[in-house]
Amino acid sequence: MKTSEGTIDKMKRIPRDHKVRRFHQAKWDEPVIFELSQPGERGVEVPPVEPQIVETVGDCLSQLPDSLRRKKRPNLPEISQYRVIRHYSRISQEVLGSDFNVEIGQGTCTMKYSPKINERFVRSPKMAELHPLQDESTVQGMLEMTYQLDLYLREISGMDKFSFQPGSGTQALFTQASIVRKYHESRGEGEQRNEFITTHFSHPSQAATAAVKGFKIIYVPADENGYPDLEALKELVSERTAAFAVANPEDTGIYNSRIKEFTDVVHAAGGLCCYDQANANGLLGITRALEAGFDMCFFNLHKTFSVPHACGGPATGAIGVTAELAPFLPGPIVDFDGERYFYKRDLKNSIGKVRSFYGVPPAVLRSYAWVRALGADGLKEVAEIACLNNNYLYHKILQIRGASAPYIQGRRLEQVRYSWQQLKEDTGVTTYDVQRRMVDFAHHYWTSHHPYVVPEPFTLEPTESYSMAELDEYIAALTHISQEAYENPEIVKTAPHNSTGHRVLESVLDDPDQWCITWRAYLKKTAQE
Repeated sequence: MKTSEGTIDKMKRIPRDHKVRRFHQAKWDEPVIFELSQPGERGVEVPPVEPQIVETVGDCLSQLPDSLRRKKRPNLPEISQYRVIRHYSRISQEVLGSDFNVEIGQGTCTMKYSPKINERFVRSPKMAELHPLQDESTVQGMLEMTYQLDLYLREISGMDKFSFQPGSGTQALFTQASIVRKYHESRGEGEQRNEFITTHFSHPSQAATAAVKGFKIIYVPADENGYPDLEALKELVSERTAAFAVANPEDTGIYNSRIKEFTDVVHAAGGLCCYDQANANGLLGITRALEAGFDMCFFNLHKTFSVPHACGGPATGAIGVTAELAPFLPGPIVDFDGERYFYKRDLKNSIGKVRSFYGVPPAVLRSYAWVRALGADGLKEVAEIACLNNNYLYHKILQIRGASAPYIQGRRLEQVRYSWQQLKEDTGVTTYDVQRRMVDFAHHYWTSHHPYVVPEPFTLEPTESYSMAELDEYIAALTHISQEAYENPEIVKTAPHNSTGHRVLESVLDDPDQWCITWRAYLKKTAQE
């Protein structure tokens, strides 16, 4: 590997210290599947379509305008099954994931173990072959599990009703903002209450989704200890306040034990309080949204409740509300009349759908199975172990040269946002450099949402899934990289050295003219060039 200082000894890059894993990612230089296509090659012989279907589809197509009709067949790759398997198997070897590495580096996302038995449940034909348009009488089992999970989440949160329609945490935040808007409109205060209050350390989507609903965003600053400033909130609320949205703990991992005082201030001004519990992993069985004074909350099933993130979906942001706000939920919701489970569609003030159909049933099933397997005591133990793991990691990282954790130095909850500011000042090595070097040891590592409030940030969340030995392995990699930064920073600044790819030219990400979202767009752009 060439650097400005010449060739770096490979053995220096990958030490023999048993605590730091020796790793090299596979590299296949695999083409995209369209480039593997061979005319006439096939992986499956599609059976002839039944005449009745041809006739029915033909009648439907005849009603389509010409602008919606294809002029030619789609340009799909023609390739054998064997080559398809080989292609995707090679690609799978070029990525890291929670089944391969110690996945504590994606702070805020709660990358925990998802029991494989739950995957067998969702792949069963009884689940996989369900269709959202089936008659309710034919899906009573799935509706029952949905209703039962609703009851469990009510007990966990103190809320009175849940909807599983939002397909992500951000969609759940959008649902909260929509309910806030509709609630105040129903009281004749829609135009008056146009300010939405959140905090600097809350997820950026809280502000973004409220802005989409037309609210003016007001930020509560953090005090010197990293808590939202209560006195500042008192100055910000007014007759224009629509809602206050916050995560607790926020991304710093600092838990605000005075949160009820915050919600009381907002309620006194006539606003609603929205709890971002996308990550509730340190709170299960310990605190609840209701007692903290919130009118609504949501859980990301793909975080706290063990559903895999699956590279961005499918996911579920289960949103719960108090009885007063239940009529505003997105419909339909699953209900039970004592004999059968059904979709309740006649919600008086429903905000309407926030996504198609009802939601993501496989995510609901996985979460239902996870909660049933653990029980109430098990859920509380999840929170206790997650906090224990995090504080062990926190204690160890503060001993690494160049690392710090701004704000209070007491215990944190389930995660911490750290800083490499001292490392950068001493060596010129940035958090991005450390991130790329961690790949050489088969570890993932995340920085922070933008804009950065904590300088040179990195955010770690160990969850309940990892042993002390696994935490020690991650700590050893960070310790080794810190030592490299002080002794030979070029090793870190030119990383990764053992990954599939090298350094990404990040300026491309800010230049839409260089983007190619589809294969067709890529062909068009290269032809022009």
